[in-house]
Amino acid sequence: MRPPTGPPGARRPRRLTARVKLTLSYALFAVATGAVTLAIIYLAMRWVPNYPLTAANPRDTSPAAASREILDTLTRASGYALLALAVIGLVGSWIIAGRVLRPLQDLTRAAHRAAEGALDHRVALPGPRDEFTDLSDAFDHMLGRIERSLAAQRRFAANASHELRTPLAITRTMLDVAAADPGGQDYPRLVARLRDTNERGIEIVDALLHLSDLGRTPLTTQPVDLASAAAEALSLTREEAGDRGVALTGDHAPALVGGNGVLLRQLAVNLLQNAVRHNLEAGGTARLTTGPDPRRAGHALLTVTNTGPPLTGAVDTYTEPFLRGEGRTVRAGGGAGRRGHGLGLSIVAGIVDVHGGTLTLTPRPTGGLTAEVSLPGPGQAR
Repeated sequence: MRPPTGPPGARRPRRLTARVKLTLSYALFAVATGAVTLAIIYLAMRWVPNYPLTAANPRDTSPAAASREILDTLTRASGYALLALAVIGLVGSWIIAGRVLRPLQDLTRAAHRAAEGALDHRVALPGPRDEFTDLSDAFDHMLGRIERSLAAQRRFAANASHELRTPLAITRTMLDVAAADPGGQDYPRLVARLRDTNERGIEIVDALLHLSDLGRTPLTTQPVDLASAAAEALSLTREEAGDRGVALTGDHAPALVGGNGVLLRQLAVNLLQNAVRHNLEAGGTARLTTGPDPRRAGHALLTVTNTGPPLTGAVDTYTEPFLRGEGRTVRAGGGAGRRGHGLGLSIVAGIVDVHGGTLTLTPRPTGGLTAEVSLPGPGQAR
C-alpha cells in the first residue's frame, strides 16, 4: 500500500490548537478556583442562624435582612461573579497563552523554512535562559550542523565525480587513439598505462567505500600497541619513500590504546603516505614517533612530521575529502609515478573520530606539516 503524500499536517485531523487548549485550561482553573472560594463562603453562611438581624444601635429602626435573604443575595452575586470571572479568564488566558506560545511559533516557522531548504535561517530567541531559549539554541545548533553536513556532502559528491571522471576520461582517450591508429601502437605500453589508470580508479572507489563505512558499524576494540602499527606502516611505505627520495625515520615507544589494529595501522600508513607525497623535490624527510601523550594522562600520541613547501592555507581544511590547497598538490614524479586522491587525511580523521581521539595538524615554520593523533588508552571513556 502506497503511503499518503503531502505535508505531515495534511494527514492529521484538525483539532483544538495548543493556544485554545491552554486558554480553556487557564480559564477553567480560574473559574474552578473562584467556584471553590464562593462555595466555602456559601457553606460558611449556611451556619448563620436564620433570624432577622438587628442593628447595633437600638434606636435604628430600619429593617434588617435575615440570614436566608443574605444567602440568596450572595448566591445571585456569586453567579454573576463566576460569569465575569469566566469572561475575564478566557480573554486573559487567550492573551497569556499567545505570549507563552510565541517562541514555538517562531520555531515552527524556522522548521518550515528549513524543510524548504533555507538552512541559513536561525531562530535566536532573545531573553533570559529558559526552556524555550534552550530549545531554540538546540534547534539553531542542529540547523548549523545540518547545513555544514549538507555543504560537505555536496562538495564531496562534486569532487568525487570529478576524481572518478578523470581516470575514465584518460582511459577513453587512450582507447580512442588506439582505435584510430591500431598499427602504430605500442601495445605493452598501452596496456601498462591502462592498468595504472584503472588501478587509480579502483583506489579512489576503495577509499570512498572505506570512508563511508567509518562510523556506520560498531567498532570492536582491544588493546593495541601504536608502536607495532607504526612499525608496520613504516615497512609498507618505505619503498614509495625511497622512490621519491624521502628519508623515513621512526621512534616507536610503547603506547597502548583501545582500538582496532587494522584501522590504526591504516591511520599510520595514510599519515606517512601523506608525509611522503607532500614533501620536497629532493632531500625530504618524514618521521613517525609514538609514545604516551605528555599533555593528556592515559592517552597515547602518534606524531608524523615531514619537510615540504611552506603551507599558507588553513591546515584544518586538509581533512576535507579531495581538498588540495596551495602547496598540497602531489608531484607526479618519482619511480612510483603515483599521486594522492585527496582522501588520505579524510580517512585518518574518520578513524580518529571513531576511536574517540583528536587529530591536530600544525604547519611547520620551515615548511611541511606536523600531524598529531591523541588516542585514549584501554578502558578510557570515548
